[in-house]
Amino acid sequence: MKYWPVPNSYSKKIPNKGANGSFWEDRGDRRHCGIDIYAPKNSNVISIENGKVMNIELFTSPNILSYWNLTKYVLIKCNDNLYFKYAELGDITVNVGQIINAGDPIGKVGTVLKKNKISNKSPKYIQEIKKNKNHSMLHFEVYNLVPLKNKQYLGGNWFGDKKPKHLLNPNKYLKNTVNLEV
Repeated sequence: MKYWPVPNSYSKKIPNKGANGSFWEDRGDRRHCGIDIYAPKNSNVISIENGKVMNIELFTSPNILSYWNLTKYVLIKCNDNLYFKYAELGDITVNVGQIINAGDPIGKVGTVLKKNKISNKSPKYIQEIKKNKNHSMLHFEVYNLVPLKNKQYLGGNWFGDKKPKHLLNPNKYLKNTVNLEV
């Protein structure tokens, strides 16, 4: 069984194509590499499938962009050899090398944006997030190979129109999930 990754999210629906937070959303000078699942800060994030924690790293930081808070990501290799990136986490509850089951907690939703640092010079999609008051979320990506570090990738965005061949649309993997009461 596959589980919705944020049981306490505001919605259990996948964002519509082109909507703020949707996969491959056109953000002007960049494309969105995953989907955003908005939820209250510190909401539990759980693994949607069985797997192994492969990596934990920094995802956003005010040292990179002034309007970002410090968040991390967890990369999990699932039993079907897909890699799920759970990002914009404020707290991590797993360790690299740990074997996890579907439904196991892996972290807590973080607050990615510093609203007092967002201005009319910030990217339009960032201004929209501030306006909609969606500052805390899980950013979720899917790959069929280990995602490589690339100068075209930053904070869940790809700076180019051609989608990286190993990046998959997460909608398919979230479509048949069920909500687990945590």
